[in-house]
Order: sequence, then structure tokens, then C-alpha cells
Amino acid sequence: MDVSKIGGLNMKKYLTLENGDVFVGTACGDLGGEINGELVFTTSMTGYQETLTDPSYQNQIITFTYPLIGNYGISLGTNQSNKVEAAAVVVKEMTEQAFHYQSVISLDAYLKQSKIPAISGIDTRQLTKIIRQYGTMKASLTNFPVDKKKSASDHQASIIKMASLSASSDKKIDHVVLVDFGVKANIVKSLQRKEIDVTVVTPESTYEDIAKLHPTGILLSNGPGDPTAYSDFLPVIKKLQEAFPIFGICLGHQLLALANGAKTYKMTFGHRGINHPVKNLENGDIFITSQNHGYAVDADSIKETPLKVTALEVNDKTVEGLRYPGRPIFSVQYHPEAAPGPHDAAKLFDHFIDLMHATEEVH
Repeated sequence: MDVSKIGGLNMKKYLTLENGDVFVGTACGDLGGEINGELVFTTSMTGYQETLTDPSYQNQIITFTYPLIGNYGISLGTNQSNKVEAAAVVVKEMTEQAFHYQSVISLDAYLKQSKIPAISGIDTRQLTKIIRQYGTMKASLTNFPVDKKKSASDHQASIIKMASLSASSDKKIDHVVLVDFGVKANIVKSLQRKEIDVTVVTPESTYEDIAKLHPTGILLSNGPGDPTAYSDFLPVIKKLQEAFPIFGICLGHQLLALANGAKTYKMTFGHRGINHPVKNLENGDIFITSQNHGYAVDADSIKETPLKVTALEVNDKTVEGLRYPGRPIFSVQYHPEAAPGPHDAAKLFDHFIDLMHATEEVH
């Protein structure tokens, strides 16, 4: 029997890059699925389930640099959203069986169930080197070879997440309004663990909509895509920062910078992984962080704003932290809630609470 074909489907998969490079591997996940998307890589050794369900990876083809993915399967309560957000998956090897007591399904079966195509058996190290050299690029994952004369599709689905307005039923001492640009579940859980009431609103909300909820603080969430695509919300941020404590995470960090007159730029291949060292410029501490972003704040542009840079990525000096001197406003480019990743920065949620309480005392 020809194992390259099952049920009439070609079991080979073709990953065609925008620059013309082609990788041929074995189809897994949704065998018949084909997809176009932005090709990125993550260096995380663990946490593939959290990565796949992270809304910041929406419409992206994720390359896992770690050679063996799927060995501990998929477990309940680990997802960062209610579905797989990634468009497709690229791995060196995907395990067929899961070995973990909490596993309820294998990664391959989970991808099939979620209708997410994947490719295995390719040299992900070589692929990552190409992305590092040429930068993040579009790519196509197909069941048959793509005409090399044609570039990968320019089709881009809308990446602005529409979230429903919801509030918890039990009122707590503090009330945070979270503006959802593509929030990870563990950000909400990190606030709720601190006995905080969380109301989630969409970026279509006005200042008046948010003010009517009487928050003690505002959290600007992570999310996918170019921060300049959210320019309509920048005036809302400018008004919010006059009245409430604000904490920005990842995309929220970039939007806070834009709202105050700074600029952002697209990085060559971005930061995606759970081992990025960050230095706090105010106390000299260095800690390891989880990151997932393809855009960054222009450090030089901060000089023309009221903001102050508080942290830098150790390797490339990317702006990793900002604060507004004299106001209870700060932001970070990395993910303090992790999931996956180290918990070095989890204390930032406590810092946010302290700022909210200090503001309450002033008023």
C-alpha cells in the first residue's frame, strides 16, 4: 500500500515561503487543510498548547524550534482562549502518543479536531535561520507544490478580535476593566486570583462606556497584528490615562506608547519564546520573560513623549517597559502572566493593585 496517500489525500505537505524556498514534509493535523499566513517561530521548549491558543498568534503559521513537540499531549484547563488561534503548525517531529497523566488527547488529534493543518519532518533549524535572515514573511501550507512564479497569497483575514462584553457576578474590592485586543485567559485568571472583579470590553468601547463601569483600573491586553491598526482607540487611551491607573501588556504596551506620541516598527523576526532576558533599568534586576510580538516601540521616539523607558531586552535592547512619571500608568512588552513561561514577572499584577490602591487614597 502506498502510505503517501490515504483516502485520496496526498500525505505530503508543502511549505512555500514568500522568498520562494520550499520545504516538503509529512502532513499531520488536518490532512486536507491548506492555509496562507504569516510564518513565525517560537523557541519555547514547552507550552505548545498555550501557544497554539494564544490570540496573539491569530492567522500565523507557527514553527516550533524545539525538535520534539506533543509528548505530553493536550490537557483540560490549559487553553488561553476557546480555540486554536494559530493558522497552522510546523514541527520537526510530532509524537503520535502522549505521555502525561493529565492528557486527554494527542496534539495531532487535537489539531485534526480543530481543523488546523500541520507539517512535520522538515528541518526546522534551517527554516528558522531563513526567517532570522529574511525576517517574518508570508507562507503557504499546501497539499501540492505551489507554482514558484507565484508568491504566497496576500490574503489576510481581519485580526482585530471582537470580544463580548461580560462581567463577573460577584463584586470584589477592585474592579479592572480589561480592553480585549486578543487577551490570553491567564491574564484574566491572574487578576481574578488577586480577588479582582474583571469586566472585559471590546476596543469599540468609548471612554464613556468604560467610565460608566466605574473601574479602579484599566488593563490594555495583548493581541495580534500591527498596533497602528488600532488607531481609533488611541484617543480613548489618552482620556483614560487622565482618570484611571493603566497597565498595558504586549500590544497594550505598544498602544500606550502610540497614544502618547511614540512610534512603533515591525521587527525583522520578532520575539517569540519563553527565555527572553529583560533588564529593569530602575533597579538593575534581570529576569527571564515570556514574549510573543512582531512589533516594538521605537526607543528614540520615546524621547519626545512624557513616558520613560524602564526596561530593555538584554540581547537587542528592545523597549520592554514604560511608565508615565507622576501617574499610575505603566506597561511591559513581555507577558507577566506567562502560560507558558517563567513567572519572574508575575509580581507586576501586585504592582498594578498597589497603584490602584494608592490612587484611591489620593482621591
